[in-house]
Amino acid sequence: MKAVSKIYIFLIFFFLYAPIAVLVVYSFNGSTSTVVMQGFSLHWYKSLIHDSATLKAVRNTLILAVSSSVISTVLGTAAAVGLEKYRRSPLRSSIMAVTNIPMMNPEIVTGISMMLLFVFIGRIIKVDSVLGFGTLLIAHITFNLPYVILTVLPKLRQTDKNLSEAAQDLGCRPFVSFFKVVLPAITPAIITGMIMAFTLSLDDFIISYFTGGPGFQTLPIVIYSMTKKRVKPDMYALAAIIFVSILVLLILYNSFQQKSEQKEVKKHREMYR
Repeated sequence: MKAVSKIYIFLIFFFLYAPIAVLVVYSFNGSTSTVVMQGFSLHWYKSLIHDSATLKAVRNTLILAVSSSVISTVLGTAAAVGLEKYRRSPLRSSIMAVTNIPMMNPEIVTGISMMLLFVFIGRIIKVDSVLGFGTLLIAHITFNLPYVILTVLPKLRQTDKNLSEAAQDLGCRPFVSFFKVVLPAITPAIITGMIMAFTLSLDDFIISYFTGGPGFQTLPIVIYSMTKKRVKPDMYALAAIIFVSILVLLILYNSFQQKSEQKEVKKHREMYR
């Protein structure tokens, strides 16, 4: 049984990461072929530097991902704190049901409905080209919010409520006690929610396709437009850079979280000695 389980795990990881490995290998291809490997070269990485259209799309994608992840993290954390205070309220279940809709709803339905909403508002305010960065930002914040809320809520439940009350008994105002006591305790969950929101915003295509305009195009939309003709091999290089960057970011975050957990365990051991 152990051998079967090992083979099963190997096959899962193989099918997950074999396409990425092929992509990284072909990013060093010396020819223009996307099928045949002919030598090792950094040509496509150099070509990527001079591809202004792709670099502009990368810049737009990063601006949108950072902006939407930061705003959705702030709003989602505030919403999670509010929901936690109304734990026994019947309104909480209704709000949680509404919160889960963007996660359960098909992306194409969300994208089309938001596009129709933006166009309708544009007609009311008499603006022709309403679709652009603003509509993309609103759309990305909308589908990022549930993930942030559902990431922060469990950590809030684990936090000892007596700590905030004790800080208020010692003279802290509720607002100050939140930032000094509650916020440091839920920081790992907030960072996790922000990274998740950033990742979701970074690779979103369907909702961005319907809610974006021609003046502000993200990288997934630019790559999709290339598939109608031919994907240039420098896209392999770009995809390899993005993959390595996200991998390094996740490794750094996991190491940081592991160190913080070890510090907390060490503090608890010293307290109960």
